[in-house]
Amino acid sequence: MWRLLPDNLIELEYFLRMLIAIVLGFAIGLERKIRFKEAGMRTHTIVAAGACLFMIISKYGFDDIDKNFDVARVAAQVVSGVGFLGAGMIMYRKQAVHGLTTAAGVWITAGVGMAVGAGMYIVAACSTVLIIAVQCIMHINHGLFKNKHYVQLKVVFIYKTDESETVRSVFAADRYLKLESEKKGDDIIFTVVLRTDKVPDDKFILSTLQEYPFILSIERIDDE
Repeated sequence: MWRLLPDNLIELEYFLRMLIAIVLGFAIGLERKIRFKEAGMRTHTIVAAGACLFMIISKYGFDDIDKNFDVARVAAQVVSGVGFLGAGMIMYRKQAVHGLTTAAGVWITAGVGMAVGAGMYIVAACSTVLIIAVQCIMHINHGLFKNKHYVQLKVVFIYKTDESETVRSVFAADRYLKLESEKKGDDIIFTVVLRTDKVPDDKFILSTLQEYPFILSIERIDDE
């Protein structure tokens, strides 16, 4: 553990640790805010500062009360407590999990604050740099790091022979999530819901409708 100030200024050093934790938490939160995530600068800053404060209390606040006090007990409760905080950020919507990375970021930010509170300044600073670096690297637009973003589409088409297979091929869907059929005159109309990673922008929809005349309509039905 590094000490920045002598023993007679120990309270001031605790305050400096809080400031360092705030700066490091702010840096992690800034990267999250730039990407418009649920938890931004304020959340990460407060989590880092709070974890640092609890670590200081845990490590130094009970020396004059009980020499046999386990200093790790309060720190352990910080880990589990921040875990509950992160769980509140995770949402399951439309067969997809949202907020998991943000929750993990808040959790490890608490670790950074605890490291500062324990006086492990180099570990805390290096961890902050690594966290931000990993977040930035994983957002590089490269096939190795890029996660596919799936959407749900409702497609209406006229079925005659193998149009169903063609629709699955066009939208790169292995199966239909929902299928309805209706007979109109001599035609059988299929209305299907499928999951695809194709970007349903105007160019894609226009080119698909022009190339495949049996497709009557394409509608995105999931939350944007």
